[in-house]
Amino acid sequence: MASLSVPPVLTPPRDDAVALHKAFKGFGCDSTTVTNILAHRDSAQRALILHEYKAMYHQDLYHRLATELSGNHKNAMLLWVLDPAGRDATILNQALNGDITDLRTATEVICSRTPSQLQIMKQTYRARFGCYLEHDITERTYGDHQKILLAYLGVPRNEGPEVDPSAVTNDARELYRAGEKRVGTDERAFIRIFTESSRAHLVSIANAYQHMYARSLEKTLKSETTGNFQFGLLTILRCADTPAKYFAKVLHKAMKGLGTSNAALIRVAVTRTEVDMKYIKAEYHNKYKGSLAEAIHSETSGNYRTFLLSLVGRDR
Repeated sequence: MASLSVPPVLTPPRDDAVALHKAFKGFGCDSTTVTNILAHRDSAQRALILHEYKAMYHQDLYHRLATELSGNHKNAMLLWVLDPAGRDATILNQALNGDITDLRTATEVICSRTPSQLQIMKQTYRARFGCYLEHDITERTYGDHQKILLAYLGVPRNEGPEVDPSAVTNDARELYRAGEKRVGTDERAFIRIFTESSRAHLVSIANAYQHMYARSLEKTLKSETTGNFQFGLLTILRCADTPAKYFAKVLHKAMKGLGTSNAALIRVAVTRTEVDMKYIKAEYHNKYKGSLAEAIHSETSGNYRTFLLSLVGRDR
C-alpha cells in the first residue's frame, strides 16, 4: 500500500506549474513550496505538471529543479519527478556508468522488479540513454552474476498465483541435487529455476525445500554461492516472498551505525512510496521495534528530511 498523501481536492497542473515557477524566482529557491507541491502529487499528476511547465515557460522542469536544489534534496527530487520506469532506468544507468560502478544497486533494482516492470524499464533505458540495458550489464559484469541478470531480464515469467505442486517438488529436488547433495555447485540449475519461476512458484519451492530437507533455501544459497551472484539470488527469493520485509532491511542497513547511505535511503523511499511503503513501515516496526519515520528524522536534516518524510509519511 502506498504512503503518498495527495490532497482531496487537487490544484490544476497549470496552477502548480505557476506556483513552482514563482518558487524559483528571486534570490534562492522556496524549497518548502516545491516540496509541498511535488511530494503530494502522484506519478500521473507530476507528469502533467512537467508538461504544463514546459508549455508555459519553454523550459524543462527537471533541469530547473537541478539548478535550484542541491545535495541530497536535489538527488531525491530529481528521481521522484520521473515516472517509475524512468526512475529505475536512471538508477541503473548511474549504477552501471557512474563514476563508481555499483553492481549491488543494479542487482537490487533488476532482481526486485516484476517482469512487466522490467520490460517497460528496458524500453525506457534504451530511449533515455541510447543503448540497451543488456549491453551495459555485459560490459560491467561477468560470470554467473552476469548470467543471472541477463536471464532475469530476458526470460518471461508468469505474474499470477498459479502453482503446479509436482513442478514445485521437482524444482526443489533439482536445487538440492545442484547444491547440497554434490561437491561443488551447479550454478546453471539455480539460474534456470530462479529466472524462470514466478514469485508464487519460487515461494512454494522454498517451502517445499524446507519441508523435504529440513533446511531453508536461503541458508543453502548462502552456503553454496558467493558474491553478487548470491546477492542476486537472495534478492529474487526475498522479494518473491515479502518485498516489504526486504526493503525494510535495506532501509535499516542504510541508516544503522556511523553515517547514512543516502543513496540507498533515497532509492527505496522514492521507488516504493507509490508501491508498498506502508507495508515497509509495518515490517520495519515489527523487525526493528522502532519507527521508520523517526529513524529517517534522526538521520537527515533540512529540506531533505522534510521531503523524505512527506513521501514516507510521518507517524500520527
